[in-house]
Amino acid sequence: MHHSSREGRLGAALVEAADTLFEAFDTVAYLRRLSDHCVALLDASAAGFMLIEGGETVSFGVSSRQQELALDLLEVQHHGGPCLESYGSGEPVPPVAIRAAHASSRWPDFTERALRYDIGSTFAVPLRRNGTPLGALNVFVPEPDRPSPPPAHPSPAPEDGTALLLAQILADAAALGLANHRVFTQYRTLTSQLQEALSSRVRIEQAKGVLAERRRTGMDEAFIALRRFARSHRLPIDEVATAVITDSQDIAELGRGHPGPA
Repeated sequence: MHHSSREGRLGAALVEAADTLFEAFDTVAYLRRLSDHCVALLDASAAGFMLIEGGETVSFGVSSRQQELALDLLEVQHHGGPCLESYGSGEPVPPVAIRAAHASSRWPDFTERALRYDIGSTFAVPLRRNGTPLGALNVFVPEPDRPSPPPAHPSPAPEDGTALLLAQILADAAALGLANHRVFTQYRTLTSQLQEALSSRVRIEQAKGVLAERRRTGMDEAFIALRRFARSHRLPIDEVATAVITDSQDIAELGRGHPGPA
């Protein structure tokens, strides 16, 4: 669906940013789509997200438009750049003219590379959730005489203040989406673990019943035999219980005799 207005584009971006609660979620693809929205909204050359964890960059997600440019300008920020500055301060880095920054030796590696791509200015906003920094969103704006490729459905380029605000809105939405997916994944993992623990308990109870019948003992004695066999063979008790239920020949001795000390 195409959106002819900035409001429509922003609405579509925010809806997409919220759509993270599914198993096949791909962080890089998600950030790429949001970067594409950012480029269209801000009439930029390219844009990209840098995710940082424990002070180390863990992932990039860059726009489809001029993907190589965006990835290169994010990767070159090892020793400084708008992303790292915004991440470190937790505040936006307002639009910076690349030539002026290069002349003043601000981010030398980054600005030198940006000049090769005819980037006129750049700005960055932090990616954060509940005060926790997650990374930053970096936007790359072309030189005035070298406009970026026109979008299919153009809209007027925003002023610097509006551009920074729109970028921050997208970054905040992305941070919320990523945080929600992390919680979603944690709950799914916990649910799976609880389900497995319950299933294991059920199998152990079934195995106790089978052993009690075979050995003509009580349930407590059957459990002692089950546990002793697992310990002596260095096997998980759930694995032994499953073998008892399926009547595996590997544990045939368990079905005979009476248990000794636990």
